[in-house]
Amino acid sequence: MNDWLTMTACDLGRGIGAGEIDPVALTQTYLDAIADHQFSDQIYARVTSARALSEATAAAGRAKSGHRLSLLDGVPISWKDLFDTAGVGTEAGSKLLSGRVPEVDAVVLAYATAMGLVCLGKTHMSELAFSGLGYNPSTETPPCVNDLDAVPGGSSSGAGTSVAFNLAAAGIGSDTGGSVRIPAAWNDLVGLKTTAGRLSLKGVVPLSVKFDTVGPLTRSVEDAAELFAVMDGSKAPDLRGATLKGRKFAIVRTTLMDDLRDAPKAAFESAVQRMQAGGAVIEYIDVPAVQDSLNLSTILMTSQAYGQWKDVIEENPDVMYPEILKRFRLGAEHSAADYVAAVNKLEEVRAAYNAATAGYDAVLAPTSAIMPPNLDRLNAEEDYYVTENLLSLRNTRVGNLLGLCGLTLPTGVPSCGIMFLCAPDTEAKLLRIGAAAEAALS
Repeated sequence: MNDWLTMTACDLGRGIGAGEIDPVALTQTYLDAIADHQFSDQIYARVTSARALSEATAAAGRAKSGHRLSLLDGVPISWKDLFDTAGVGTEAGSKLLSGRVPEVDAVVLAYATAMGLVCLGKTHMSELAFSGLGYNPSTETPPCVNDLDAVPGGSSSGAGTSVAFNLAAAGIGSDTGGSVRIPAAWNDLVGLKTTAGRLSLKGVVPLSVKFDTVGPLTRSVEDAAELFAVMDGSKAPDLRGATLKGRKFAIVRTTLMDDLRDAPKAAFESAVQRMQAGGAVIEYIDVPAVQDSLNLSTILMTSQAYGQWKDVIEENPDVMYPEILKRFRLGAEHSAADYVAAVNKLEEVRAAYNAATAGYDAVLAPTSAIMPPNLDRLNAEEDYYVTENLLSLRNTRVGNLLGLCGLTLPTGVPSCGIMFLCAPDTEAKLLRIGAAAEAALS
């Protein structure tokens, strides 16, 4: 049964369908693993054991009668603690929301439940999802699977580590500036950032609603494709026959290749070589729109975030982690006129980017320019915290600003990912590319 803990979600689903895996035994195996794990309290904010076993029992009955709801019917997964769960606390990693208990499930959680997935519980996260590091002194900070003294990436820190430490078959997170892709990369997982507006945000605690997205953190591209389809209410993309041959990719030199630490740089170069050996055509290009988008990041994201939360924050600011509080309050420094001008400018920047990259199947970049930072230094050195937080999210944030969908894959070098960015609403194409690249990189 312990082998189940390291299997992909789809392989578990196939095992259930073949009668080789009992959903109740599978769920209990995960619950036991959570109960016995040394880091479980740092990863899970709340474990929903009763719900999980009830859902698993229903899934077992469907499996026996041959009426399974989906490939993933009976597979246990985790949910970031900003997805509303009926009758269970949903606090988004902040004492500002302590005791908040929603009455109904978030729409994407309801969709997953309707397709038979089992909810193991809610995972820890960066406070109000406003950091890429995964450090949260207000609640808990999970460790990185590759370096127990380092942070795991955020803000979907617990979502990623629940999978990396074999405490969930997959995790569902959110991504406003890289919050799915960074913990996926730093914990050697697949992470899918969906197009803004593609998956419902109803029942998801917001950060910057124009940029917030929902996405899975998984062990395989196939898992990501199936979970995307479940939450989208659609059929999963067909990944059969996916190939890199004839695919044309761009590496954007502008900003995305700057200030790379040695390990991410070497891992990216190695991954590119393997993709080329698999038939991919890769070119280097300059796209000024990439930096132009980043220049708009602070005013757009902080204004939205502070506008969303200012009343709640200013009623009780002392309960917040000071670095997160400072980031929110940056939003108060911008006028409405400047914000509107930035919104209009972003549309021009997006058009310029789309024109520059239209001839390519995807843009490639290192998922993060840095390795997972040391937790003690983040706690002790303010400048280190600010620098590492901004660099961690720089490459991923571009995808949110430009309205793209994105995917990170492990490169084979611990905590180093390669990112693929595609045009909006092309998740099926992106996942096929990801499946082909996954094979080449393995």
